[in-house]
Amino acid sequence: MAERIAEEKIDQIRQAVDIVEVISDYVQLKKQGRNYFGLCPFHGESTPSFSVSIDKQIFHCFGCGAGGNVFSFLMELEGISFQEAALKLASKVNIDLEINLPGGHGEKKVSKEHQAFLGAHELLQKFYHHLLVNTKEGEHALEYLLSRGFTRESIDKFQIGYSLNSWDFVYKFLSKRDFPPEWMEKAGLIIKRERDGSYFDRFRDRIMFPIFDRNGNTIAFSGRSLGAEEPKYLNSPETPIFNKSKILYNYHNAKPSLKKLQYAVLLEGFADVISAERSGVENGIATMGTSLTDEHIALLRQSVQSVTICYDSDKAGIEAAFRAGNHLNNAGFQLKVAMMPDGMDPDEYIKKHGPEKFRNEVIGASLTWMAFKFLYFRRGKNLQLEGDRLAYIEVIIKEISNLNKAVERDHYLRQLAAEFSLSLDALKQQQKQMFFADKRNTSGKNQPVNKPIVIPKKESELKPKHYTAERRLIAHMLKDRDVAYKVQDLLQGNTFNIDEHQAIITYLLGFYEDHFEPDSSTFLSYIQDDNLRRMVANIEMMSINDELSSQELTDYIKQVLNYQKLLKIKEKEVELKEAERQSDHGKAAAIAMEIIQLRKSL
Repeated sequence: MAERIAEEKIDQIRQAVDIVEVISDYVQLKKQGRNYFGLCPFHGESTPSFSVSIDKQIFHCFGCGAGGNVFSFLMELEGISFQEAALKLASKVNIDLEINLPGGHGEKKVSKEHQAFLGAHELLQKFYHHLLVNTKEGEHALEYLLSRGFTRESIDKFQIGYSLNSWDFVYKFLSKRDFPPEWMEKAGLIIKRERDGSYFDRFRDRIMFPIFDRNGNTIAFSGRSLGAEEPKYLNSPETPIFNKSKILYNYHNAKPSLKKLQYAVLLEGFADVISAERSGVENGIATMGTSLTDEHIALLRQSVQSVTICYDSDKAGIEAAFRAGNHLNNAGFQLKVAMMPDGMDPDEYIKKHGPEKFRNEVIGASLTWMAFKFLYFRRGKNLQLEGDRLAYIEVIIKEISNLNKAVERDHYLRQLAAEFSLSLDALKQQQKQMFFADKRNTSGKNQPVNKPIVIPKKESELKPKHYTAERRLIAHMLKDRDVAYKVQDLLQGNTFNIDEHQAIITYLLGFYEDHFEPDSSTFLSYIQDDNLRRMVANIEMMSINDELSSQELTDYIKQVLNYQKLLKIKEKEVELKEAERQSDHGKAAAIAMEIIQLRKSL
């Protein structure tokens, strides 16, 4: 079994893969000029500072400094080896590397477990589905689903299944296929009895809804009872492959619609997602019984700009929608809220009123985030009472103060003035007072702000001349092999002043011995040091002239060489002061002449 991928195969992958297309699966990118920008997946931010160059096939974050090529992107984001990243990319562009991942030394036990967890879930998902749609044992479960409005198309699309009414069928089924029981317990599929150490199945006589990760792998189950048995829904526990705070149900199916429509419909549970999908809402997703998390936000950012929240209309659902809305709004999403009537959930509404009404009169009639807050803050208040009315008006004015757009602020202040017959001027004055008071209270604190794409100022503007000169020389050397050798000659055996810069050009000159054409992406793979790789990616993103003139080259070289002379002058000035302190006038005169000659050479 080969443990090293041939260099020509790596080059073949690099030429076939488009870094923008690969990163777009993880980050929502917008074209601006020659590059693409988005929110960095390596650190939390609300202003896009993550840049991808389609020309150079590299990425760089101006915020956290992450940078590299398509291989290093996958390695850093998914925590995988270079070989695993190469295999994943090769599969994407149908290149056969004719190798497998090494299975000997170096493979950790946890990776074997991980593979076993996924394999067992995949096997059971297919078996449960087969039991439901093809066997006599699953007939009653299938009839139940069909009677509840499920279609065969939905059952097949979401791979819904049925678990047998048996205490140990799954345990025996998996054991016969060499899945270790202790691993299957850890995967949440079977449970160990304390009294005798034997095992029994977690799911029995239940309709099985498989839970998928972002790539479509089955990682957990939710089993619904067919009768009055409690709990109504029995879910897999959290395991090494299943973390509720990171999973959005149906994300893998919805991804094409999310990218096409650029908005998601966020529902409370998988039953609502399946019902909404039957109604033609293919961009529906749901959290797994948990509040919206930062991980969910990061996943949504990869595909959409807008989110419509469609939760239950009971008290708990409205509170959950308010919490989720605040989280999404702070993260910069355009936000709407679909209001369900009469305390219904989406599944109930669709069964009663039909798919078309759900699409048009619920999703299509969604409220803006501010309009939802008007309704949210009214709850529990009697607006006929002066105290409740004034408290409501005050909280709404405070919310209006947080709006970024003047037109929106004016619109909602007018709405408030009309509803309560108030002076618009008085409302505007109070709104401004609240805005400035809040600004004073929060000054110095990090507040989430929705901003347009801004390319941060280059670090070089704040650095010494020799530092900037070295970076600009490297930028030109990366573009032109002849320039690289010309710079080497002009340095006349001297080195760059910044150790990292010298290391980069040492790598680059070695690279040019084997590669006759510049190639940013290939060079980044050639560099072994992660820190240097990030620095090169940063330099590659610098804006430089297409052609390096002789005068510009001379000026940069002069700045590099002069820095050593400036350091020497400072050293001599210290020696001069010491000679003068000791009244050694002859030595002082000689040092002074050296300083004069050094300054003349600058």
